[in-house]
Amino acid sequence: MIEIPVYNLSGAQVDVLKVDESTLGGEVRPGLLKQAYVRYHANARLGTSATKNRSQVEGSTKKLYKQKHTGNARRGSIRSNIMKGGGRGHSKKPRSFRQDMPDKMRRLANRNALLAKAVDNEIKLIDTLAFDKPSTKQFASLLETLKIDRSVLVALQNTLGHEAKSAKNLEQVSLTRIDQINVFDILNHRFFLAEKSALAGWIQRASGGTEAK
Repeated sequence: MIEIPVYNLSGAQVDVLKVDESTLGGEVRPGLLKQAYVRYHANARLGTSATKNRSQVEGSTKKLYKQKHTGNARRGSIRSNIMKGGGRGHSKKPRSFRQDMPDKMRRLANRNALLAKAVDNEIKLIDTLAFDKPSTKQFASLLETLKIDRSVLVALQNTLGHEAKSAKNLEQVSLTRIDQINVFDILNHRFFLAEKSALAGWIQRASGGTEAK
């Protein structure tokens, strides 16, 4: 059983969230996490890059000069890839980089990424994250109080409230909805910050297989 400390806005520990490791995969699985991370990154690629090869560029196909007895290196047409304006030697063609992964593995990878953060004590939980008005200074002070000095993923129930507006101008802070967290965003940040009730609800839904893929 993992116990994750829960703090208030003043930085005092007021509770703990007990999480059964089995609901998050039992143990950290580096191979699964890497596969899911690479898949997410690959699926974000557009694959629209394109360059012309020597058969597609404009220009004559005539040999520039005879093969021998000129004292020069052998030369083909002006479309050669070593000529200015010539084609590319290994031209790029539009392609899909998409990778597939079974739904159960995707969900397990999301949970396992949280387990990796919990094992490294990089999950920061707040009992109630609520601001009366938008305040970047107040949110920055909260991060300092919780000793968050690196990149942090803040998972909120609603990304339109005062808390989100307070955090969006901070350089190392990324915002997401708690129901949209994924292995790529979790592992791309050093810390994970959320409300206790929000994370507990997500874990409960995840153990039933109903969280986002």
